[in-house]
Amino acid sequence: MRVLALQLRDFRGYPHADVELGGGLTVVTGPNGAGKTNLLEGLYFACTGRSCRTNNEREVIRFGAGTTRTVLSCRDEDGQHELSVGFTAGQPKAMRADGASVERLVDVSTRPLISVFLPDRLELIKGAPAVRRAHLDQFVAALWPTRTTTRRLYGQALAQRNALITRVRSGRGGRDSLASWDAQLALHGVALMDDRRHAVELITEPFERLGEELGLAGGPKVSYRPRSRATEPEQLATELAERLDLDLERGFTGHGPHRDDLATEHAGHDLRAYGSQGQQRLALLALLLAEREAIADHRPSAPMMLLDDVMSELDRDRRQALVDLLRASPGQSVITTTDLEHVPGGTDPDVTHLAVADGQLLTMTTDDRQAMTR
Repeated sequence: MRVLALQLRDFRGYPHADVELGGGLTVVTGPNGAGKTNLLEGLYFACTGRSCRTNNEREVIRFGAGTTRTVLSCRDEDGQHELSVGFTAGQPKAMRADGASVERLVDVSTRPLISVFLPDRLELIKGAPAVRRAHLDQFVAALWPTRTTTRRLYGQALAQRNALITRVRSGRGGRDSLASWDAQLALHGVALMDDRRHAVELITEPFERLGEELGLAGGPKVSYRPRSRATEPEQLATELAERLDLDLERGFTGHGPHRDDLATEHAGHDLRAYGSQGQQRLALLALLLAEREAIADHRPSAPMMLLDDVMSELDRDRRQALVDLLRASPGQSVITTTDLEHVPGGTDPDVTHLAVADGQLLTMTTDDRQAMTR
């Protein structure tokens, strides 16, 4: 799958923008506040129907406008496709795939997969386990789209069990009523853990290799840390039953895959607790690149990577290593930077260059690009 073009109408600071992307690396340059990150957000919004930066999606509508619209053109082996999102504040989004109305773009098989690096995504390394669980489940969904049902069924069973715990605590139900939901929770929980474990196994070697190439010398590692040791539903059901008194005391289910974690380590130390921001940044890059590699091996195409301000805290060697990895890997990549010199090879003929100023895209020639690095 290749993204060909993006149209933005009244999106963030862009009254209108028409973007054509190259098949490999695209570099977006411009001063701080010019709209580089908004362009990446527009790509993400057009691919998924949601923002990668805010939960208050009214913010994506340009100030003074009432509606925003994105149109994404892409192509795969079956031909060209178009995804569109129209959004008016206070109303449901109008999303279409090849002209047909859809409820969720993320369920559309003809949409490009997308991976995004933003500075605040360091929470994926140093933040709460819930952030990493959600990301891991998104990775599972990208690898095996049909397995998303497992996470949904587990969530439903967990909600029912917690509701019953509340009823039992208030004297409106008996403990015996929990047994059937223990069985359901255990059935879907073991399946969910199997999916997560398999997904992490696929990135274990790539994460170590890519981390080393990016400069995390000393054995970077990623590992799945399930709360339960169960490998069969009966075992997890037994664990739940053994902890029932504690669950009734606390008022919720405290054991199961909803308490799992994904750990990243460097030189034997947990990067969440002991990593510097630079190490955490490299670990995040290695994780996203490893996932991209695994998805490319299991799906028809690799995800497009969006990397915002990724070069600002990397030294020359690490910048070169990152660009080499991006250009050698399948799929498209889009990098933003304030200075084209920060992207090694950024003026090469096979690199697409977009310049942004005050919410407007400027056409750049090869001579223009080379002049910017003199």
